[in-house]
Amino acid sequence: MDTISKNLHDTGPRISPEQILVVISDLYHRLGASGGTIATAESCTGGLISTWLTMPAGSSRFFLGGVCAYANEAKTAILGIDPSVIVRHGAVSETVVKAMASSARERFKTTWSVGVSGVAGPDGGTVDKPVGTVWCAVAGPTGVEARLLKLTGDRTAIREDAAMHTIRFLMEKIG
Repeated sequence: MDTISKNLHDTGPRISPEQILVVISDLYHRLGASGGTIATAESCTGGLISTWLTMPAGSSRFFLGGVCAYANEAKTAILGIDPSVIVRHGAVSETVVKAMASSARERFKTTWSVGVSGVAGPDGGTVDKPVGTVWCAVAGPTGVEARLLKLTGDRTAIREDAAMHTIRFLMEKIG
C-alpha cells in the first residue's frame, strides 16, 4: 500500500477538460497497445471517472462499464461485497476498495478495473478518516493493489483529485 498526500489544486485551477482528454488519451494509447479494457467501481467520485473515461470518441473500445455504488447497500447488492467486510473495515478502507475493483473486473470481464471510496466532505469525516481520506485500488492481470490518498480542498477538488489519482495509478500499473 502506498500513501499519497497531495492536492492537485494547490498550484492552479481545477482540472480542465483539455487536461482530462490528454490523460485519457494517454491511458487509451497504453490500453490499445496491449488490447486492454477497463471497468470502474466508484463511490465518492460518483461516476466522475466513468464520465472522464467516456469523453473521447471511441472510448467504447476500452471502457466496458462502471458501477456507482455510493451506498453500502449498493456495494453489497451490486458488487457483491460481504456486508460484514464493510462493517469490520468501513466503506473507506483498503479492503473494501480492493473488493470493489476486483468485483468490477470480474463482473465486466475486463483486463483492468479501478475502485475508489472516500470522504469527500464537507461532512462525514471522523478522527480516523477525516474529510479528504480516499482509498483507490487497481485490479489487473497480476492482482489488486490499493493506495491511500490524503487530499485537501472542497468537495469538488477532493472528488476531482481522487478521480485523477486513480486514473494515474491505473496508468502506472499498465506501464
